[in-house]
Amino acid sequence: MKIIRWLQIFSLLSVSLAQQAPWGRPDIPVSSHDRVYAANQTSNTVSVIDPSSNKLLGVIRLGDPVPGALSPLYRGQLLVHGLGYSPDGKTLAVVSIASNSVALIETATNKVRKIIYVGRSPHEAFYTPDGRELWVSVRGEDYISVIDPVRMMEIRQIQVANGPGMTIFGTDGRYAFVCSSFTAELAVIDAASHEIVQRLPQASPFCPNIAVTPENDEVWITLKDAGKVQVYSAKPPFDQKALLETGPITNHVNFVNNRNGRFAYVTVGGLGAVKVFRRGPTPELIATIPVGDLPHGIWPSGDGSRVYVALENGVEAAVIDTLTNRVIAKVPIGQTSQALVYVPKAVPTGDGTDNLVPLGEAGNTARLRLEAGAANTPGAQGWVAVNSLGLLDLVQIAAEGLRPKAQYSVYLAESDQPPFGKLEPLAVLKTNPDGAGIIQTVGPLKTLAPTGAAAPGAASRRFLIVTELKDPSQVVLRQAGASSGP
Repeated sequence: MKIIRWLQIFSLLSVSLAQQAPWGRPDIPVSSHDRVYAANQTSNTVSVIDPSSNKLLGVIRLGDPVPGALSPLYRGQLLVHGLGYSPDGKTLAVVSIASNSVALIETATNKVRKIIYVGRSPHEAFYTPDGRELWVSVRGEDYISVIDPVRMMEIRQIQVANGPGMTIFGTDGRYAFVCSSFTAELAVIDAASHEIVQRLPQASPFCPNIAVTPENDEVWITLKDAGKVQVYSAKPPFDQKALLETGPITNHVNFVNNRNGRFAYVTVGGLGAVKVFRRGPTPELIATIPVGDLPHGIWPSGDGSRVYVALENGVEAAVIDTLTNRVIAKVPIGQTSQALVYVPKAVPTGDGTDNLVPLGEAGNTARLRLEAGAANTPGAQGWVAVNSLGLLDLVQIAAEGLRPKAQYSVYLAESDQPPFGKLEPLAVLKTNPDGAGIIQTVGPLKTLAPTGAAAPGAASRRFLIVTELKDPSQVVLRQAGASSGP
C-alpha cells in the first residue's frame, strides 16, 4: 500500500512540475509581474493585460489602421498577427503578415527594440528553448527564417514545404516541428543541425497552429480547413497517435496540467467554444466551454490555473478557470485578435505601463449574428464584427454549416426580410472542406450597427445577407440582430 501511495504522490508531483508551456517549467503563480499579450490584426496593435487583475493596461501601437496603412508612404506594421517570446520572458516577438516583419519588444518597457524584415507573409515566430535563435515561419514562401536575437538579424534559412504555418520546439530543444498551411506535411527538424529528419503527413493542408506537450511526449496540430486536431508522438518515429474531430474553424491549441490531470484546450471558432480533451493514449473530450465570437489564440497561465482566449470577433479575451472549466472574466482587447501568449514575470519591477496607449477607436466594434435563411441550410449560422477604422469600417464574417468547398455572395440588403430589396455586393465567401469560412470587406458600413448604436437613422439601415453565388434570390444566411455592441 505504501508503494502505491508513493506512486500516486509522485504522479501528482510530476503533473505540477510540468506546467508552463512550452518549456515544461515548474508552476509560476499568477502575479502582477505577468503579462498577457494579444495581437490585433485590424488595429495593428498588441494588447497588454495584467492577469492579476484581468485588466487591460493599454496597447502597443505598431501601426495605423486601414486606410492610413495603405498609403505608399506608410512605414508602420500591417496585419499584426503572430506572437512568441523568449525563455527569459524579456522579449516579445510580434509578426506582422503584410509588412513582412518581426518586431522585438522589451516586455518590461513595451519598447520596440528592432524591426526585422523577412520574406513574404510570415505567420508565427518562436524561440529555441535556449533562447539563442528565433525561428520565423515564412508562410508566403517555403522556408524558416532563423534570427539571431542578439544581433537581431537573419542568419540562415531552412527550406521546408510550401507555406510553413508555425514552428514549435520540444521542451528538450532537440527537435523543431513545423506544420504547413499550404502543403499536407509536418516537418521534424534537428534544431542543432537545422536539417529535416522526417516528413510526416498532415490529414489536411491547412495547419495554422502547433504545440508540444510540457512532458515532451506529444505534438498537437490544428487543421483549420478540416475542423480536426492531429496528434503525433514527439519522439522517433513520430507516429500518429490520434485524429480528433473538433469542429469548424479549429484555430489554436495549448496545454494545462492541474490536480485533475493533463489536458489540451482547443479553440473552435465556428462553435464559439473551447473544447477540452483529457490527454492520454486515447484523448477524451471532457468539456465544451462557450466563450464568445470566434475564439482564436489560447495560452495557459504559468501555473495552469487559467487559460486565456482571444476572441477574434468579440474584441475581448476570455479567462477560463481550468479546475471548473468556466469563464470567470472577459477583458477588452483590440480588433480582430489573432495569437495570444501568457508571459510569466514579464515585468520584474514597476507597473509595466511605459509606452502603452489607450485602446481608443479600436474598442469601437459592433457584433451581429447571422441565422439560416433557407430550408436547405437549417444548421447554418454566422458571426459578424463591424470594426470601426475611423471614416471606414472593416466587416469580418465567420460562417459555418454551409456546403463544403462552395462559394457564396455577401450583400448589403435594404431589408432583413424577403424579398430583401435592392442588393449591394460586398464580397465572395468561400468555405473550407468542413463547410465553414471567413471573409473580410472594408467600406463605410456603419449602417450595419445594431439599433441604438451610432447609425445615421433607421431609414438608412441596411442588412447583411449571404446568398447562393449565382442566384441572389436563394438566401442562405441573413442578419438576425446584434448580440452586443460598444
